[in-house]
Amino acid sequence: MAKKDKSRQKKFDTRIDFTPMVDMNMLLITFFMLCTTMLKSQTLDLVLPTNQDVNKEEETKIKESDAITFILDGNVNTDKNGNVSSTDSKIYYYDGQPDMENFTLNDIKFGNDKDAIRGMLQKRNKELLDQVNKLKAEWKKGALTDSAYNAKVREAREKQAEDLNAKRPIVVIKPTANACYADVVRMLDEMQINQISTYQIESLNKQDSTLYEHKVGHPLTAAVPAKAAPAPAPAPAPAQ
Repeated sequence: MAKKDKSRQKKFDTRIDFTPMVDMNMLLITFFMLCTTMLKSQTLDLVLPTNQDVNKEEETKIKESDAITFILDGNVNTDKNGNVSSTDSKIYYYDGQPDMENFTLNDIKFGNDKDAIRGMLQKRNKELLDQVNKLKAEWKKGALTDSAYNAKVREAREKQAEDLNAKRPIVVIKPTANACYADVVRMLDEMQINQISTYQIESLNKQDSTLYEHKVGHPLTAAVPAKAAPAPAPAPAPAQ
């Protein structure tokens, strides 16, 4: 009878129970879900009209005193390839109702100077900008979170809109047919930078057209003369 081989090792079961690992993964997923900041949706803040009763006379008076109308204009140029573009930006403005007696239409430009667009809007909206700057300083120090800062800014803008005695510029943007698209976008940027909550884009009416005609010297419907494309250089004479 053959002897039993005693050197052969005993086989063990190599199966691993992954149940505890699954439980640990679920705990880790739960931990990261609770501690991770989710992506915040980008929304546009809207300032709703006030519920306060205002008679027509007071409403008209407030709008006239706070309104600023900007007229965007430019020159239309045509290059040698026939492409039409608007350059040489020109911006005019008037306060309140148009002055049809003196035909007052003021020149203005982009910039941070006190006589430029940003400087003028900052001066007229100083009360709200001071509040926003204080909130921004607290946010930079870490005293306010992003959501708390945005909520407080929105609250300050809504409070300003509801206060009939508060100084708040109401901006009306009126581009002409010769206005540059980039100037319209830049004006909208100025509304956001200077916390202007009430603004709109409109077409020029009859009074605006009259002011424009007295200012620039030609009717609004007339096309601004385009700069002629340079004549091509003559071909060199053939060598003799």
